[in-house]
Amino acid sequence: MKKLTLMIAGACAAISAALGGAPATAQTEFIANSFYSAEHPHSKYGYIEWAEMVKELSGGSLVPEVYTGTVLLAPRANLQGIRDNVVQVAHHAAVYTPSELPVANAVQELGFNYSDALVAIFAVTDFSVHNATQLQEWKDKGVVYLGSYATPPYILFCREPIRNLAEIKGKRIRTAGSTVSLWVEEVGGIPVNVPSSEMYTGLERGTLDCASNAGNDLIDRSLWEVAKYTTILPTGMYWSGPQWGYNPGFWASLKPADRRILMEATARAMARMNINYIKRADSALEEGKSKGNTIYQPEADLMASVESYREKALGLVYKTAEEKYGLTNGKEVIDDFRAVYAKWEKLIASVDRNDEDALTALALSEIYDTLDPATYGVQ
Repeated sequence: MKKLTLMIAGACAAISAALGGAPATAQTEFIANSFYSAEHPHSKYGYIEWAEMVKELSGGSLVPEVYTGTVLLAPRANLQGIRDNVVQVAHHAAVYTPSELPVANAVQELGFNYSDALVAIFAVTDFSVHNATQLQEWKDKGVVYLGSYATPPYILFCREPIRNLAEIKGKRIRTAGSTVSLWVEEVGGIPVNVPSSEMYTGLERGTLDCASNAGNDLIDRSLWEVAKYTTILPTGMYWSGPQWGYNPGFWASLKPADRRILMEATARAMARMNINYIKRADSALEEGKSKGNTIYQPEADLMASVESYREKALGLVYKTAEEKYGLTNGKEVIDDFRAVYAKWEKLIASVDRNDEDALTALALSEIYDTLDPATYGVQ
């Protein structure tokens, strides 16, 4: 009887092989969410192509089910969605939840002072997975942080020409973050804090005169239809919150080898995402011109207002961290971030900024190789 059973099993295996079959591989399926549209770099490269990397690196054992747009969660709801395990991994912009993520938002106050998105994406990740104060915040808020995003510098998309200080006065400008809002107030504008998903309707209806966002949105969100004038005025860049934030229970349920695969996929996705994001922001402006959008460089007084406010903001950032966000060690946290950013300025200067492999290798050696997949995020 035993011999017959073995013969049947052998025959079944032979038939399966002849038909091209193979033993089933155990799969871990999970939901991954980006509230941006499918074509936005954060979704296209950060989630859709990232999901394919994860499948390939894991041999099909890790299977992210990607959702884009707001079909699952509104932009402000992703942190809660991660925490409640509605999604197992998601992008969350911390500027939408400043009271819940004060450390991340205190560091984001420096965004007005920087303009290199490629440096920022790796520097922010490095800081966010190593700084003890920031790590404690992720843990307390129910998220395992794995990687960052970083936008190209935000510029102005307007219903009317905004070229100088006189033209910006009284204008209602969509902003994200308190530093840029304070600059808008200082130059006589009116900051309006609404999600990026509401820029188009605000401009269309006239409740906004201008919106500040990365250059790609001129085309990717069709802002050229409702904002005929673009001013290349750098009004800060954004990185607060995780591009990939995991539910702690889900993360802990994974094998260390699977966590390492996700780290490797994240390193490559960050490189690919920002290489293409920067290119897209530039190409969208050229495409906008072909659609009749007028592109301005800021006049001297408007640009000088940004530059002078950067100096002022840098002087206030420690006070802001402690008084607005309640950090008892605000100076220590801010100085650590600034040191990490300076480190990455030197590292990025040594590689080809468009070499995905080189940037991936740098992220692995400087960030993920320093994390133990057996313990990171599970202790």
